[in-house]
Amino acid sequence: MITVIPDLSAAIQMINFLVLLFVLNLVLYKPIRNVLLERKAKIEGMQKGAQKAATDLAAGEDAYKNGLKEARAEGLKHKEAFIEAASKEEKEIIDGINKKAQANLAEIKKQVATETDQARKALEAEVDAYAKAIGEKILGRAC
Repeated sequence: MITVIPDLSAAIQMINFLVLLFVLNLVLYKPIRNVLLERKAKIEGMQKGAQKAATDLAAGEDAYKNGLKEARAEGLKHKEAFIEAASKEEKEIIDGINKKAQANLAEIKKQVATETDQARKALEAEVDAYAKAIGEKILGRAC
């Protein structure tokens, strides 16, 4: 039953309620709040760590890409240097072969000229004999 005049039981109930609130706060609510605060701090720390790892990863990727570009550029320079050296060596080899071929050609021309002169001299020496033999055959008698 509800009475308008406050009696002692209502005051005891209020004191009971305040004591229970204080005990629950001390035993239950504060430890739960502390655990939640610790969890929140740990999550924030992990988020900061994840963000730092992401920025480090992005910086690492940029460094990797830059290093790769530099390595490619250096590789191209080395490749061009090798190609240039190879073409220079090829030109030297071809020039050497051409000079050797020209020397061989000059030597062969000299040899052919010498053999031609020898053949001409041999034929000139035998011209009289061949002319006499041809004349005898044409005329049919010995000259």
